[in-house]
Amino acid sequence: MSNKVEQQVRLSDYNYELPKEKIAKHPLAERMNSKLLVYNQGAINHTQFFHLNDYLPDDANLFFNDTRVIPARLHFKKETGASIEVFLLEPHAPTNDIAKAMLVENECEWCCMVGNFKKWKDHQSLQLQLLINDKPVTLTAEIANREKQIIRLKWSTANHFVEIVEAAGKIPLPPYIDRDVSQEDKERYQTIYSHAEGAVAAPTAGLHFSDTVIDKLTAKGINLNYLTLHVSAGTFQPIKEENVLNHPMHSEQVIVHMENIESLLANPKVIAVGTTSMRTLESLYWYGVKLIKEKESDFTIAKLFPYKYNQEELPTTEESLKAIKQKMEEDGVEEITGHTEIFIFPGYTFKVVKGLITNYHLPGSTLVLLVAAFIGPNWRDVYQQALDNDYRFLSYGDSSLLIPKSF
Repeated sequence: MSNKVEQQVRLSDYNYELPKEKIAKHPLAERMNSKLLVYNQGAINHTQFFHLNDYLPDDANLFFNDTRVIPARLHFKKETGASIEVFLLEPHAPTNDIAKAMLVENECEWCCMVGNFKKWKDHQSLQLQLLINDKPVTLTAEIANREKQIIRLKWSTANHFVEIVEAAGKIPLPPYIDRDVSQEDKERYQTIYSHAEGAVAAPTAGLHFSDTVIDKLTAKGINLNYLTLHVSAGTFQPIKEENVLNHPMHSEQVIVHMENIESLLANPKVIAVGTTSMRTLESLYWYGVKLIKEKESDFTIAKLFPYKYNQEELPTTEESLKAIKQKMEEDGVEEITGHTEIFIFPGYTFKVVKGLITNYHLPGSTLVLLVAAFIGPNWRDVYQQALDNDYRFLSYGDSSLLIPKSF
């Protein structure tokens, strides 16, 4: 590998001890009252999230992920009483485009994880009786492909699939929040600016933002931008390889707008709200590299593509973004859709993002590797201070603002 990445990155170097009692099982009463650890070029301060605006440059350029979590867990019962859980992962037919899949009528197929799958026989239909706008709807599930766990879903009305899911499903809380879903989760496991239906996990760094926090940022003149990465269940997939480079990264759909590109070109003081926004922004740079160096217009970023070139071979961030802008202008489009499985681990050189707002992640996870890549070995100090100061960890936990270098 080039780009100064070692042939082996050891998983054991990115583990830490996380006591179970540190894992937040419920959200706070008020989003913005979460704790905020500010790491700025080695110095650490402790505050609360509603003071975020005090720690950002006046002209910071924030990027939010506006994906919206769908109630992706569908529970069917067989006549025997056995429960079958169908966890929607990604659309398969008639389209694999998540935005379009949510608007399909009458029938669709999804790749799923299925609980109690052995008890569900081929050619056996399962049904759920729903009520949508006071009208009865029957949702039927059939196995389309057992090996690939593709499930065919049919319903008896002209409702869009998003309406079916909203009526039938439950919010898919992460596996480490070991409790039943409550009514509270329907609102609190969404960001207040969530818009684009299609995620099966929340971009949790955004859960701390309230209208008050947004208003304070706007009043300070901070630029707010919205793009989309539909978070997949793969984000929870544990690394099982000691050499993390062998870990199979999940692919996720991203949607970026022309105004995003123009904002990045106008103001490089970019702060990503969450690891999903960071992965989208960094993937965008590498798409520009594909356009420039490989004359390849497919917006698909493979796991290790960023490590293909030496730094001196690469275009500047501005050159890469301008190449994307030119391509969009030539194609007459205002947004582009792509897929990324970018793997950011220590040795990665960041091209777009200068600051990161993020929660505290599972030991030995791809997201801890990402944080370690961003702020270096000091990630251990950040996590230890969070543990010592009784911060709440993981999805419903507290937050951090990480700024490794001066803007």
